[in-house]
This record gives sequence, structure tokens and C-alpha cells, in this order.
Amino acid sequence: MDRVTGLGGIFFRARDPEALRAWYRTHLGIDVQSWGGTAFRWVDGNDVPIGGTTVWSIGGGESFAPGTASFMVNYRVADLDGLLALLREEGCEVIDASGPSEFGKFGWVLDPEGNKIELWQPPEGR
Repeated sequence: MDRVTGLGGIFFRARDPEALRAWYRTHLGIDVQSWGGTAFRWVDGNDVPIGGTTVWSIGGGESFAPGTASFMVNYRVADLDGLLALLREEGCEVIDASGPSEFGKFGWVLDPEGNKIELWQPPEGR
């Protein structure tokens, strides 16, 4: 079984999300959208889109609990339910899983240092 197949996104917790978003917009040129982040499109060596994105977002951090880190990484997976079952069998601390949505299915696990990791199975064809 494939486990992680790619990087879906990186999420930062911030004390002042608006100020931090403005810093990244001004100093690094990141096109921060009204929802708090951006989606970097995947392209090949010729800058042709190849059907995927990596989300980058800054927020207040409510979704990071019970993790304590200032970030959360979202990994793409092919079979969320299968991977969560396998992680449980291996003794990992699986937190929860969502039902299907327009964005796909999500599940969460804590690593040994308490960092919350998001696992994402994109909708079919994405």
C-alpha cells in the first residue's frame, strides 16, 4: 500500500494572521488570497500545469489542536481509510477522519513529538 504520495499543503499558526500574511505578501511575493493562503499549482519543466496544487496558509490555529506546533503539514494519500487503519494497527495516535467533501477526505495523526499531521485523499480525478 502506498502511504504518502505527495505534499498537499503547509499551514502556519499565527498570533496575528493578518500581519503575518502581509509580511509574506510584501517580502516574499506570495499571492495571499482572502481565505488566508494561496495554492501553488504544479507544473512540469516547461511551466505547463500537471494537475495538482500545494496549499500554503496562515491561520489562527484552531485546527492544530491537540498538536502544539506552530505548523501542520498536509500529506496527499491514495487510500485514507486504509492508511488510518494501518496506522492504528501500528500503534499510532490517530485523531479523527472526516467524511467525503468537495475537497476530498481528511484524517489526522499525531507524530511521536505531538505534531498534528493532516492526511488528505483528494477527490477522484484531482
